[in-house]
Amino acid sequence: MEFQPHHQLNVNFLPFPTPGHMNPMIDTARLFAKNGVSVTIITTQANALTFQKVIDADFISGYPIRTKVIQFPAAQVGLPDGIENIKDCTSPEMLGKITHGMLMLKDQIELLFQDLQPDCIVTDMSYPWTVESAEKLGIPRLYFYSSSYFSNCASSSIRKYRPHESLVSDNQTFTIPGFPDNIEMTKLQLAEWIRTKSSASGYFEAMFESEGRSYGALYNSFQELESDYVQLHKSIKGIKSWSVGPVSAWVNRDGGEKKANDGHSQELALAKEPEWLNWLNSKQNESVLYVSFGSLTRLPHAQLVELAHGLENSGHNFILVIRKIDGDKDGDNFLQEFENRMKESKKGYIIWNWAPQLLILDHPAIGGIVTHCGWNSILESLCAGLPMITWPMFAEQFYNEKLLVDVLKIGVPVGSKENKFWASIGEDPIVRREEIAKAVVRFMGREEESREMRRRARELGDAAKKTIEEGGSSYNNLMQLIDELKSLKISRALEKNKLDN
Repeated sequence: MEFQPHHQLNVNFLPFPTPGHMNPMIDTARLFAKNGVSVTIITTQANALTFQKVIDADFISGYPIRTKVIQFPAAQVGLPDGIENIKDCTSPEMLGKITHGMLMLKDQIELLFQDLQPDCIVTDMSYPWTVESAEKLGIPRLYFYSSSYFSNCASSSIRKYRPHESLVSDNQTFTIPGFPDNIEMTKLQLAEWIRTKSSASGYFEAMFESEGRSYGALYNSFQELESDYVQLHKSIKGIKSWSVGPVSAWVNRDGGEKKANDGHSQELALAKEPEWLNWLNSKQNESVLYVSFGSLTRLPHAQLVELAHGLENSGHNFILVIRKIDGDKDGDNFLQEFENRMKESKKGYIIWNWAPQLLILDHPAIGGIVTHCGWNSILESLCAGLPMITWPMFAEQFYNEKLLVDVLKIGVPVGSKENKFWASIGEDPIVRREEIAKAVVRFMGREEESREMRRRARELGDAAKKTIEEGGSSYNNLMQLIDELKSLKISRALEKNKLDN
């Protein structure tokens, strides 16, 4: 397909370096390019390496997409070379250094915007200063939010009305004000920066506040999933928004490739395939629980012990993905013995560090997933038509849990009580084995409740597939957005001509 450079829409994408934010933005950028938009992704060297392969493949296929690499100031912020992504952090200090490093790149990124002369910039919520960058260039800035409308509306409402401040105890519940559904939460389920004012509070407030000053917002969600909250978002924020999700399913639909996420190549997934696949093939349909906590959370040893016993005591089959905490020697012995027991009983299968999640979720033996309620994992489970056991840890995950359990009714809570930033999780177990076993038994059972949950999850899975097909709501939203950006580009060119003449 031929692109006329002077008519072609030129859009810059600025992702934030953590997988939960970066992966959906890269997928969205690729979707723009597949629809004829000239795309430049601005990122640092180590981050570019995690997705460069797919960008090169798209470019070779004739799509106008490229990466522009800037140098991360590792030495200046006191980080070793190559540590540029939050998934590589082992402490809150390291996280602060990466965030600071990204902020130091502001001037350089602004100069790049001026060089590249984009018609629009799509930036992660974590860069509020790009509102001014777009104003200087006289172009629209789109705010990219990598989670649910529901979570953003909940956070806005709670920050505005502060219903948690009148509570007497941590266990008391409050109802989220102004919501179409009755959603109850406790103070401890809120992020620490909302609970207690700190330097972080100002940082987050600025991020959320910049959405209302943007031309519009892009969401990796879809109309059929949370339509009430798409509406609510509009009335709270007063700006346009476009739901274009689930982007991962959409961008990888052509040719049916399954994205081997986390920057691992497809070969790695295939090299590991026989053993876990043989194990899964030996199991009945919908009889296995997949347990994974995303790319950031590393559970402390005491919690892993509770999790292992809880899964074992439930009597159900499971696949457990474990990300190791380095230097945990006692933990190694326990996990080794646990793994050996599971091999003998054939009830459980352990995958260390990285798992080909999409391939596993699509297997007919999988009956559901235990999730930390990160939005990308939720969408991947939904696309596979699977219900979820919810175990939120930090950030907006407790809001997402409420959406799954109370609104969509496709989730069973494990009983996670406190929003604790992943790098500062203490040694104490957060959830006990009894609670884990109980949730698994309730979830994997064949009672009416779990049958209903499965049915609803399958319906949402079908809706997720339809929304990204031609004529579907996410498909239409993306086409409308691209058309609107083209019209704005033409209007700006006409204005400029008038002024020049």
